[in-house]
Amino acid sequence: WKVWMLTVAALYPLVAVGVTVAAPVLERLPAAGRFAVIVPVMVALVVWVVGPLLHRLFGSWLLR
Repeated sequence: WKVWMLTVAALYPLVAVGVTVAAPVLERLPAAGRFAVIVPVMVALVVWVVGPLLHRLFGSWLLR
């Protein structure tokens, strides 16, 4: 449950900001196309940037 909570805490703001920022650029694409662009970027950010940062910050709590 702890990993789930940190993942949601990481994804929610990233997706909210990412969709808002990308909307004007990607508006011509259908919804599936927008998701095809946004989702890989968000996953990469969580896996390689935000996830490791959260693990460093909350690592001891995760291991309890």
